Amino acid sequence: MPTPALLTGLQLTDSAFPSGYYTLSHGLEGYQQAREVTPRTLPALLHDLLRHGVGPADATALALTHRAVTAQDWPTVVAVERRLHATKLGREARQAAVRTGRQLLDLAGEVYGTPQIERYRTLYREGAVRGCQPVVAGVVHAGNGLTAEQAVTCELFAFAASFVGAALRLRLADHRRAQVVLHTAAPVIEETVAAALDRELADLGGCVPMADIMAGRHERAEARLFAS
Repeated sequence: MPTPALLTGLQLTDSAFPSGYYTLSHGLEGYQQAREVTPRTLPALLHDLLRHGVGPADATALALTHRAVTAQDWPTVVAVERRLHATKLGREARQAAVRTGRQLLDLAGEVYGTPQIERYRTLYREGAVRGCQPVVAGVVHAGNGLTAEQAVTCELFAFAASFVGAALRLRLADHRRAQVVLHTAAPVIEETVAAALDRELADLGGCVPMADIMAGRHERAEARLFAS
């Protein structure tokens, strides 16, 4: 039977949760504008972003944050967020992380109101942290009693679901194909979770140069459907 903690984690992965994820394509629109992705190559792109982008960066930051919050090591939480923010080279990626993170922080304070969230909110008011989404998520999940593995799994699934949702809006998949793509990502998510849980702070940071190029092109596009 699912635990109450896990159910709260699943609540955050729900597309109805107003975190702002629906405004993001996670770089997909840039690829589409450059004609560098097709319906056939969509799954491979998602897998690469999980393994080499969001996994080493956001998922790792979430895992490290969860570990630090559990140990009540708030200086490490600050250090994780500063490093994560510094590794986001593109303007859109930095802005998206902070905008969705602040939204999550505001909602989490109202919905959950745990001591961990309040401690982070104090750091935010003091200017010690910016409110990057993966770090805020780590604080929220730790405060709600999820394990680090459950927390990272929930967030990676939310990323994959949001990516596939963007593909629907960009007409790179229909609803049936979107579910196939999401299902085929399951073993990659499992692999990415395990890798994130094994990293240390010095390992934090993704490396997908083509994604950075696509993001840079997207920033200067004349018309955009998504914020990233």
